[in-house]
Amino acid sequence: MGWYRRFVLPRAVHWACGLDTHMRQRAKVVPQARGRVLEVGVGSGLNLAFYDPSVVTKLWALEPSAPLLRMAERAPRAAALDVEFIGLPAEEISLDDASVDTVVVTYTLCTIPDVGAALRHMRRVLRPGGRLLFCEHGVAPDQRVRRWQDRLNPVWKPLAGGCNLNRPIPALIEAAGFRITKLDTMYLPGWRPAAFNYWGEAVPR
Repeated sequence: MGWYRRFVLPRAVHWACGLDTHMRQRAKVVPQARGRVLEVGVGSGLNLAFYDPSVVTKLWALEPSAPLLRMAERAPRAAALDVEFIGLPAEEISLDDASVDTVVVTYTLCTIPDVGAALRHMRRVLRPGGRLLFCEHGVAPDQRVRRWQDRLNPVWKPLAGGCNLNRPIPALIEAAGFRITKLDTMYLPGWRPAAFNYWGEAVPR
């Protein structure tokens, strides 16, 4: 699995997360970021082109995978965007309390091993009045699809780098001390077990 994780998985993640359907979702969420921004799970850098340097004063880009982080460092972005890459997992965010205006997380909460701890760190670093912007796939509302998500998850998870098909995204965010202020949902075109999307914003309670 070392060869697979080092060479195959990063390119597979980049391809899957860069599909047109996912890029359109990113375009709805990422441009809303303002001020000092932390992106958790920058991956191969697919979001970097969507940040507006006229309103983003600093971007910390967190990613535990060294191969993906190297891809992110080469990803297209505005020349004026001030980016600092941090090679740490989401459970170990090293920024100070209340030091961030916006946290951005896209197609990442499905993969973090201790997602509750990671979300609590995101809440910790947000200043009062700061926002969490999120776009994630997760548990579907339809019972038939949920059954397939539960059946496939044990096989899918190791092949997809720890990605879970069936995480209840809004419940996880709220359990970590956030209040969701905006939430949209829909099935994206594609494979139904991984197609139900949640996106919106939340604030610390």
